[in-house]
Amino acid sequence: MNALHTRLAALAAEHGLVDVAYRTIDTPVGPLLLAATETGLVRVAFEREDFDTVLESLAQKISPRVLKAPRRLDTAAAEIDEYFAGHRHVFDVPVDYPLSSGFRQVVQRYLPRIGYGRTQSYKEVAELVGNPKAVRAVGTACATNPLPVVVPCHRVLRTDGSLGGYIGGLDAKTTLLELEKAA
Repeated sequence: MNALHTRLAALAAEHGLVDVAYRTIDTPVGPLLLAATETGLVRVAFEREDFDTVLESLAQKISPRVLKAPRRLDTAAAEIDEYFAGHRHVFDVPVDYPLSSGFRQVVQRYLPRIGYGRTQSYKEVAELVGNPKAVRAVGTACATNPLPVVVPCHRVLRTDGSLGGYIGGLDAKTTLLELEKAA
């Protein structure tokens, strides 16, 4: 059955019938769902977000042509594995932002500029993206980041240094920050 699925997935991709490919990987913060369009990685989801709900959302917001087709995500999976092994500090995988727009996308595009092992406050990010009064909007942009881990919203903290929230839960945010501190 797996061989048949692999063959059908390859044929669907070959004939341009897959708009969103996905796969899951195991990580130190639990299973992650990775999804990509032809343009790039479009979604990284934690298991607590409910993978079926995430896939349904992708089908509604991007295209109903969603298929488990892991090969498209081999590079992203390898880079995430390298990150968790402490060997990768910057992601090179192309990303696609159709799930964000406006100020949220501005913030999310800024986040990779926060260096590995470093943090900034929501207030600092607001100032650096040119809207110093938009501290709460920065928080919302981080909370709705469709690409956690790869687009490092975990590096954004409250002004007092406390964690704030995180889509993967505070344990996952702590794990990511400790991983980066240990490198």
